Amino acid sequence: MKVIKFGGSSVASAEQLEKVKNIVVEDTSRKFVIVSAPGKRDKSDIKVTDLLIDLAAETLRDSDNASATFNKIIDRFRDTAEGLHMDLAIVEKLSKQLNQVINDDRYENTAYFTDAVKAFGEDANAQLIATYFSEQGLDAVYMNPQDAGLYLSDNPGHARVLPESYQNLYKLRSHEGVVVIPGFFGYTKSGKLVTFSRGGSDITGAIVANGVKADTYENFTDVSSIYVANPGVVHDPVSIEQLTYSEMRELSYAGFSVFHDEALQPAFIANIPVAIKNTNEPQAPGTLITRTRPKNNLPISGIASTSGFASVYIQKYMMNREVGFVRRVLSVLEKYNVSFEHIVSGIDDIDVIFKEDALSKSEFEQMVVEIKAETAADAIEKRDNLSLLMIVGEGMIENIGNTARATKALSEAGINLEMINQGSSEISVMFGIVEERENDAVRAIYNEFFHQ
Repeated sequence: MKVIKFGGSSVASAEQLEKVKNIVVEDTSRKFVIVSAPGKRDKSDIKVTDLLIDLAAETLRDSDNASATFNKIIDRFRDTAEGLHMDLAIVEKLSKQLNQVINDDRYENTAYFTDAVKAFGEDANAQLIATYFSEQGLDAVYMNPQDAGLYLSDNPGHARVLPESYQNLYKLRSHEGVVVIPGFFGYTKSGKLVTFSRGGSDITGAIVANGVKADTYENFTDVSSIYVANPGVVHDPVSIEQLTYSEMRELSYAGFSVFHDEALQPAFIANIPVAIKNTNEPQAPGTLITRTRPKNNLPISGIASTSGFASVYIQKYMMNREVGFVRRVLSVLEKYNVSFEHIVSGIDDIDVIFKEDALSKSEFEQMVVEIKAETAADAIEKRDNLSLLMIVGEGMIENIGNTARATKALSEAGINLEMINQGSSEISVMFGIVEERENDAVRAIYNEFFHQ
């Protein structure tokens, strides 16, 4: 039994949904289908989720643009339905549902309202796809996450799965035919709709795979495999046949957008292999993600980078002698609801790295005042516009000199290091660099390791 998930580009148009149907039909073990909201049909297009975010904001401020945005969203589903020669009653049904969502006055605050509007893209697409499958003669049914028992924590926009969901989802195994489930959202125990973070359909797929005890979780996207580096930055990079959960988790966190970094945990817990495959080339082998993998000759498994970070640099003479110094710093960050990404330390200083958008300028200034009061630091400085670049690979444990090779490549490219940190697992090394040199750094390290 397989759970398969289709990303936004895979379900963006009528042409793509025909491919989706053929993929489902060709393997009868593909019983559970998780779908995203429609993505871009071309580079100039707009993702339906982005339109829905605009609609939520426009509705909240009573903007005159809300009606036009509403029509753009429904037109996307109408275009797909017409392209598939479907009964357009489904489009009218979806239009009424979206109208009900944006006019519902039961939402406690804007966060729940925004989540409900955002989730419409996945929910509507799942309903349309299940209807399309049925019209094509497949035994298919739409399953709302609430009916499936997918319960989440009460954290709009950043919800987490509750343990009882897995037992609830196991009951879905008794369904005959294909079950189509919208990704990205679930419900609290009190019945509120809440979403995962952006791209959370991957998470839904992994949760369902765990719940139904699938043999494989297939994640269909628009690339035929995962590559050592971003093909948009490095020309024709080396493809990867197999990765471990740990390697993929590190790479996803550091910028590999092909798979959500939180989506591996449910599959990892249940030891379910994850296969990354291409909707446009379904016969390609793709990349397999498992708990362990055979050794290969690659010096590292991947190079990933992502921007949008900042750090607070704190210096105090004899810092290492003060018991609880870091705890006091982190207690202030906790007060401001800021989670740290990395901490790099010396004997008299630490650098705490966090997402740049976690604080406004005024909030940061106030936080600095409080850190100063808590620690009596000699100096505190904010560093903006940071990118984090990581080299990842379980083979790094056995191979000497990877960090030296990477820093040499960066030095020869004239790229200064703001910071460097190696995880205790020894399968990754993180470099902090200024954002404007991010792509140059990726190319420099790729050339060092793969163009010898």
